[in-house]
Order: sequence, then structure tokens, then C-alpha cells
Amino acid sequence: MELPSKNQKERYVREMFNGIARKYDLMNTLMTFGQDKAWRKYAIRRARIGVGMNVIDVCCGTAELTLEIAQTIGAEGRVIGLDFSEEMLAVGEQKVGTSDCQSRITLVQGNAMSLPFPDNSFDAATVGWGLRNVPDINQVLQEMRRVVKPGGWVVSLDMAKPSAPIFKQVYWMYFNWIVPALGKMTAKRKSAYQYLHDSSRAFDSQQQLTQRFAKNGLINTRFHNLMGGVVAVVEGQKP
Repeated sequence: MELPSKNQKERYVREMFNGIARKYDLMNTLMTFGQDKAWRKYAIRRARIGVGMNVIDVCCGTAELTLEIAQTIGAEGRVIGLDFSEEMLAVGEQKVGTSDCQSRITLVQGNAMSLPFPDNSFDAATVGWGLRNVPDINQVLQEMRRVVKPGGWVVSLDMAKPSAPIFKQVYWMYFNWIVPALGKMTAKRKSAYQYLHDSSRAFDSQQQLTQRFAKNGLINTRFHNLMGGVVAVVEGQKP
């Protein structure tokens, strides 16, 4: 499929996620063979998130990563999850409302390109499977760096590009054929999961994204491959 242009991307992505919100978590579990929860926990560790911290989770979607962060920061911590899809947030609100972390979580509808928070507001910032979907990755990284306190970490968990021969070919075949078929059967939205494949192909490699972190003012940048480079955690620290 033809990916939306930069000017069209925000509207396209918002409408797409609104359409698959109710099946999004199930599809994540199916696509990742249940590994997505462990990947989120690892991203939280790489963000150096601890008890009592104030954290922002950008492009939070259905709040899966937000809820994991809330478990980590304890009763004295606070986490804000921000997303622009009202339907994804509605699913997130339902889950937050039945969790034991409700008092430490705030979900906000907003734009990752212009975070509605002052400079140096948070101890850490995370984004899970979000940078691939924004119109301008650099602007979002600059915003995340802006709202994090000096010394805090900015961390992305997203699709990556495996490099091992044979495994790489099998992975892209699975992603191109099986995942859209699962999306059609489960979420009734084959096109949304074809977009997932195509946008992942067009997205930065883990090496390129690490370089982009550095170009946007973060230090101590590095990436960590998970599941053979199918996904990666990229991290950087605000000076």
C-alpha cells in the first residue's frame, strides 16, 4: 500500500487507530507471540524508571506501557499517558479504571508533536510503537527531551530491522502476509496491519534511530535488539 504523505499522516493514523482500538491489545499479543509485555518491562528498565518518579508515556495508546510504568513507580509516583486517538484512550481509561494503579495515572488526549507540559517536568519519557506513526520524528524527540529533566532518559520501543540472513527474510514474509491476515480475521482491518508492515519497512533502522536521538540533543545513546532485532529499545539521556 502507499503510505500517507507527511501532511496526511496525522489524520490517517488517528482514524486507523480509532478503528482498531477495541482489538489492538489482542492483536499485539497474537503478533508478538505474547512477548510484548516482556518488551515493555525491558523498556521501563532502560528508562531507569523507579519508585516515586514522575513519567510521561507518549503515544500511550491503550495504556499498556502506562500501566506497567504505574506498577514500577509505586504509590508515590505519577505517570501521564498521552495519545491523540480518543478511541485508544477510551480503552485505556477502562483498563486504568479497573486497575489498582488508578490514583497514579492520568490519561490525556494530546499531540506528541506539541506536548502540553512545561520544560523539565518529568523524570523520564517513554514512547512505545509510536515514533513510526508521527509526521515528524525529530520534532517529537525534541519535545520529549524538552519535558524531561536534565539527567532523565528518553526511551523508544518500536519495530526494528533484523539483519541475520534467512531469519530476516522469514520475518518480513510473516509481517507482510500473516500479520495482515490476522488483522483481517481479528480486527476486521487488514489495511491497518498492512500499514504496520509498510510503515515498519519505511521506518528508521535501530542504528538510524539511535543516530537521530543523538542529533536531537540526547547523549549516551544506544540501542538494544530484542528477539533478534525484530524490535529494539533505543535510549538517550538529556544532558
